[in-house]
Amino acid sequence: MKFVDEARITVDAGDGGNGCVSFRREKYIPHGGPDGGDGGNGGSVWLQADAGLNTLADFRHTRFYAAERGQGGQGRQMTGRSGEDVSIPVPIGTLVRDRETDEIIGDLTRDGDTLCVARGGRGGLGNLHFKSSTNRAPRQSIPGTPGERRELALELQLLADVGLLGMPNAGKSTFLRAISAARPRVADYPFTTLHPGLGVVRIGEGSSFTVADIPGLIAGAAEGAGLGTRFLRHLSRTRLLLHLVDAAGVYDDRDLAAEVTGVAGELAAYSESLASRERWLVLNKGDLFPADARERIVSDLCGAIAWSGPVYFISAETGEGVIALCQAVMRRLDELDEETG
Repeated sequence: MKFVDEARITVDAGDGGNGCVSFRREKYIPHGGPDGGDGGNGGSVWLQADAGLNTLADFRHTRFYAAERGQGGQGRQMTGRSGEDVSIPVPIGTLVRDRETDEIIGDLTRDGDTLCVARGGRGGLGNLHFKSSTNRAPRQSIPGTPGERRELALELQLLADVGLLGMPNAGKSTFLRAISAARPRVADYPFTTLHPGLGVVRIGEGSSFTVADIPGLIAGAAEGAGLGTRFLRHLSRTRLLLHLVDAAGVYDDRDLAAEVTGVAGELAAYSESLASRERWLVLNKGDLFPADARERIVSDLCGAIAWSGPVYFISAETGEGVIALCQAVMRRLDELDEETG
C-alpha cells in the first residue's frame, strides 16, 4: 500500500430525533393526557487509533463519514432510538485539525485512543414535558438539534525515538537497513527515499528503539522545496536526531561544513523546537578512509562549524561502527527516560 500521510475528510454526525406530540387514547379513559415521547440522540463520529495501520491511504477512496440520526419520539411516552455512532480507524500518530478554523482538535498517539470529531445532536422533547395545571393538553414539542458537521485535515506524524536526517544520498536508507529489519529502497542517486520509513532497532532482550528515515533535505525545504515540509514534520515527535553526513564528499571537493549548517538551517526555519532537539553527527562511508584521514575529516568539520556534540564515524555499507552507535543511542534514550521521570 502506498504511504499517504495527509488526508481530508468530511464527518457528519446524526441529527437528534424530534419530540412527539401525542395524547393518550384508551377505552374507558376519556380524558387521557399528553404522552408524546422524546426523540433519540444522533450518533457521533469518532476516530480511533489502530496499531495495525501505518498510512492514511484508505481515505483516498472514502472521504465522507456520516453517523445515524436519532429516531423521533412516539406516543405512549416512547423515546426514539438513538443513532449508531461511527468509529473510524486511523494510524497511531494522527493529528486532527479543523480545516475551517485550523484548530487542532486532537492527537492520537497511543493504540486505542479515541477522539470525538463530530458530536451527535440531542433528541427533542415530547409534549409530555409541557403538561401543567394550566396546560393539560399541550400541543408543543421540541425538535432535535442538528449534529455537527466538520471538514477535517488528518496529518500522520510518525512516532519514532530517533530521526535520521541529512542531505540526499547521505546513506540514511542504507543505515536503516543495517540496523533494523526495514528494507527501504537504496540506490546511487538522490531522493531514493520518497516517503518516510520506520524501523525497530533491537539492542538486546527487552531493549529497543524506533528510527524514522526522513527523505533528504535540500535548501528551501522548510518552505516546501524538494520534498519539503511534508516530511520535516515527521521529525517533530523524535527525541534524538542523527544527522548523517556523506564523508565521501571530500573526494568531490564538496563543503561538508556548508552541508551540515544548511540542513541545520532548514530545521531552524521549520521549527525552533526541532532545531533545539539533541542532534548527533554521524559521518558515513568510513570504509573509504584510513584512520588518520577520518581523524582529519572530523577535526576539520567540527572546527568549521564549532561542533561540540557527539560525533561518530561509521560505514553503513560494511557495518563498521554501527553497533557501537546504536548502543550509545540506546543508553542516551534510557537517560532521557530517567530525566523525564
